[in-house]
Amino acid sequence: MVSIIAAFQFLTIFPTIIRRMFTSREMGRAVAWFPLVGIVLGMLLYAVNYVAQLIFPANVSAALTIFAWVVFTRAFHLDGFMDTCDGLFGGFTPERRLEIMKDSRMGAFGIAGGVLVLLTQHAALASLDASSSLSTSFWPALVLSATLGRWASPLVIYAFPYAREDGLGIEMKRNVGLQEVLIATLITGVISWFVYGWVGLVLMAGSAMVGWLVARYAMRLLPGLTGDIYGTVTIAVETLILLVFTI
Repeated sequence: MVSIIAAFQFLTIFPTIIRRMFTSREMGRAVAWFPLVGIVLGMLLYAVNYVAQLIFPANVSAALTIFAWVVFTRAFHLDGFMDTCDGLFGGFTPERRLEIMKDSRMGAFGIAGGVLVLLTQHAALASLDASSSLSTSFWPALVLSATLGRWASPLVIYAFPYAREDGLGIEMKRNVGLQEVLIATLITGVISWFVYGWVGLVLMAGSAMVGWLVARYAMRLLPGLTGDIYGTVTIAVETLILLVFTI
């Protein structure tokens, strides 16, 4: 239970239950439950969108859903995505890229990347039928995007080396094993099948490919991945899953 609580408190604004720092081992085990956080987040976002569409037009309800998405997650993954944009596109050496990504200040690439990804997510949600949240279309879009995004990051945490020798990311990396990946995959597979059947499993395979491609691209420019790259993988998968549902 501690690892499940750690996962929710690490990835969301949900109230703090355990008032202490989690150990490295607890954080490593928490990675197994990242998709469970995604399931709960997706259901909450569906509820927000459902209520919003009872009152507002599609564009406004989509904006409110994205707003809730950012608030519920403390912009955690979005911040990592923006830092990654700054570092990968603003530096010319691996050392300089890592230095930029560690800087809390935001540059032009980060701001542009954040704005563009939020606009894309908003457009994807707004393009779905205005009444779809009252039927079934919004349910798989929101639940699968949130869940698959939080499944792809454990895969790359386990599969790729870490770039730095200190920080929370390396402690988590050292304590993530095959067991955590298998638990995360089992949870994701069950919910993907339950929500969308075979299509859900196909989207799951596609999410793994997207995570791998993002990680491989980062590895061309850095000696390893960072926590910001993990967040970027999540954002990339979430956005692409939303886009799939507009086709």
